[in-house]
Amino acid sequence: MTLYPKLIVDALATVTYAGTKKNLVESGMVADTPSINGMKVKIVLTFPRDTDPFMKSTIKAAEAAIHYHVSKDVEVEIETEFKSKPRPEVGKLLPQVKNIIAVSSGKGGVGKSTVSANLAIALARLGYKVGLLDADIFGPSVPKMFNVEDARPYAVEVDGRNLIEPIEKYGVKLLSIGFFVNPDTATLWRGGMATNALKQLIADANWGELDYFILDTPPGTSDIHLTLLQTLAITGAVIVSTPQAVALADARKGIDMYRNDKVNVPILGLVENMAWFTPAELPENKYYIFGKEGCKRLAEEMGTPLLAQIPLVQSICESGDAGEPAACKVDSITGLSFLSLAQSVVTVVNRRNKEQDPTKIVQVQ
Repeated sequence: MTLYPKLIVDALATVTYAGTKKNLVESGMVADTPSINGMKVKIVLTFPRDTDPFMKSTIKAAEAAIHYHVSKDVEVEIETEFKSKPRPEVGKLLPQVKNIIAVSSGKGGVGKSTVSANLAIALARLGYKVGLLDADIFGPSVPKMFNVEDARPYAVEVDGRNLIEPIEKYGVKLLSIGFFVNPDTATLWRGGMATNALKQLIADANWGELDYFILDTPPGTSDIHLTLLQTLAITGAVIVSTPQAVALADARKGIDMYRNDKVNVPILGLVENMAWFTPAELPENKYYIFGKEGCKRLAEEMGTPLLAQIPLVQSICESGDAGEPAACKVDSITGLSFLSLAQSVVTVVNRRNKEQDPTKIVQVQ
């Protein structure tokens, strides 16, 4: 039997590519004229990206189609190439990002996302280039806090790769899984799906040049934290807690996670949120609803700085819900508190970078 290119191309035209619902030829995926040497055939198929979920099944279907429509004796070799350049390997992600800060809490409800959002805005107000990643896959809150719930990031081509363009608000580049899911529907994902989504938000986004990349992590310790530690060299962690004993007990666990021998991420300091309540009509009064200076004592015990004490003020909650975080109003008490926090973070990060080696990506099985 004599083989010739049209026989092979006609066979490939019977294979449907699931990504376009068209056959391989119509989809423009047959890169070159098939190379034929006796009964050996070499084909090059072009896929959109190296992570294409349909790649393996398409290659198998192409081989089977040639055996079925041409001859089972044909020796088929299929090579792949990609329209989009492959994702950089771990360790080479985000080369233009100088500092990566994980904002963590041992438990939920202590205002970690509020602190993350306001810290990011305050750093931007100080003149730094800032990115904020909402890493809480199951409870994203950044879109609401920045009043960009209806925003839909689009793809841009950068250096041969299709990347997600972050949304920009208040001088901060933002990404959240909340931009891609229905806000009224629970995200029912297994751990692997959640961690893959998180990796995409990190590695397949056009973050560009940043001085500070803030990670708003989920509460507690989970797969998400491990994925972040295995994907990024985190400069340091900021731990958020209320003065309450229950919150402080969980904050200790958060600190221990980062100080673990296998992790070794420096603790930049603690933030005591809801440190006291001050009524708007009595701005000089302080009511210690959740206890007094619990975070300050924990910071001393753990040998780490207390970066800020943020009062419990109704306007913080209201401004977050309205999509205009407190740090936007620099003339307010809370706005000044978050600006002071940002200045403290800059100071401790500079000291950390001067005195300690860069963090290594965690190798955990």
